[in-house]
Amino acid sequence: MSEIITNAMIIDEKDTVAVAIEPVKAGQIAAWLDKNGGLWEVTAVTDIPIYHKFAIRDMQKGEPVVKYGEHIGLAARDIQAGEHVHTHNVENHREQL
Repeated sequence: MSEIITNAMIIDEKDTVAVAIEPVKAGQIAAWLDKNGGLWEVTAVTDIPIYHKFAIRDMQKGEPVVKYGEHIGLAARDIQAGEHVHTHNVENHREQL
């Protein structure tokens, strides 16, 4: 039986981003386990620094970015799966509470 190698993590099934737990270079696979132990992968389209977010699926401009099950902002432009997600492509959004 081969060992599953992961280099990212996700906390909540609602998340649209995962967090790199080691640097991931463009073209490398980012892999993480879901809560049921299922392995998920995406190819990095940009370099992703350690402890930074990346999109686990395509997101459209204006769509909520979700980390740890919470909205952390809106996509400032279309974001491609495997792309580094940070201040350059996420805008702040204050929800109506």
